[in-house]
Amino acid sequence: MSRGSNRLMLPERRRPNDAFLEDLRAFDQFGAPTQVVVEDGVTYYVNEFWTAGQRQGHSLHEVSYRACFKPQLPAFFIDRFTQPGDSVCDPFMGRGTTPLQAALQGRRAFGSDANPLSVLLARPRLRPPSLEAIAARLAEAPLTDEATEFDRDDLLAFYHPDTLRQICALRAWLISRAHPDEAPDPVDDWIRMVALNRLTGHSPGFFSVYTLPPNQAVTVKAQLKINERRSQSPPPRDVAAIILKKSRALLADGAPPPVSGARLTVADAARLVHLGDASVDLVVTSPPFLDVVNYRADNWLRNWFAGVDAEKIDISQLRDIGAWTRMTRAVFEELARVVRPGGHVAYEVGEVRRGGVLLERLVWKAMEGLPFERMCVMINRQRFTKTSNCWGVANNAKGVNSNRVVIARRLK
Repeated sequence: MSRGSNRLMLPERRRPNDAFLEDLRAFDQFGAPTQVVVEDGVTYYVNEFWTAGQRQGHSLHEVSYRACFKPQLPAFFIDRFTQPGDSVCDPFMGRGTTPLQAALQGRRAFGSDANPLSVLLARPRLRPPSLEAIAARLAEAPLTDEATEFDRDDLLAFYHPDTLRQICALRAWLISRAHPDEAPDPVDDWIRMVALNRLTGHSPGFFSVYTLPPNQAVTVKAQLKINERRSQSPPPRDVAAIILKKSRALLADGAPPPVSGARLTVADAARLVHLGDASVDLVVTSPPFLDVVNYRADNWLRNWFAGVDAEKIDISQLRDIGAWTRMTRAVFEELARVVRPGGHVAYEVGEVRRGGVLLERLVWKAMEGLPFERMCVMINRQRFTKTSNCWGVANNAKGVNSNRVVIARRLK
């Protein structure tokens, strides 16, 4: 909450007609009481509502992506707002955390994103192939052909020549096998997804020499500087072996249960034409924050491998508060169409500009006049920073330490 605003601590009282708010008020799973605060007409519920522990979710979630939330966040709302067989949607799905968690909990998974890369990251994990099928397909791939030419010599900043030859061979082979008018082969789809997540990283489990963590790729120029500073050169890697090892880790906890009706697509969050009216029971999503993440630049290497033309992707990266609020308004106008009466939206906005801009207030304002009851803002206050040590940020010292989630109910 901001300083100097109209802040009021609520007295102890009950709202028997709203079980969800009762649940928030009484929540004490991690040993601390919920703080309830009204500030400028907005009711905040503050606690640690889901675990701060890393890697506590299903193994299939262990796919990196910039600015993604933990699976515990959508699981919290899926548990409380839906039943098995209900539909859960994320129109800014990123790596696909919400649709995957929905599938794992026996719900119908709806997801979309303006970036085609998101579908490539999410779709294979909803219906993963067997480890045996993955190994057999990798054995078919022509990765050891020494006649394979490099698509990009500049990528030798990241890869040993033998490794780059394997990567280029796999890329060309997967692209040649994909047909736009046919459903993707599930094994090829899986191998592409894993390869996209092994392109760069900071351990021998990645194709590259040491670089920044796998949720983004630095420029070639920046990688050359890293190599010089660390006196390193790219070592040879076995691409197929790395893909198989990562596949084994992802599949360690098994596959989602079979639920019909899953739908993932490339779409603008304000134009969900693939979804029918009142077809969604719950939306759990997180839009691009103000000038925080450059998804196009961060994913340049993944886009190259997948054959995605990044210049044709219409990804929002808004710096102006007014433009961001208008985008949010347009999204909620569309959500008013697709969310059924009585359904819910959990809209996570996090923290930006060191708390100087409260995005949840902009969301609250953007919903004015729309058929939503603005229920509250949840602040999940974590006991550690979400920022990785790679940025030189010490835990609980700097960085983002909370999720800020606007909760709304579609009016009947």
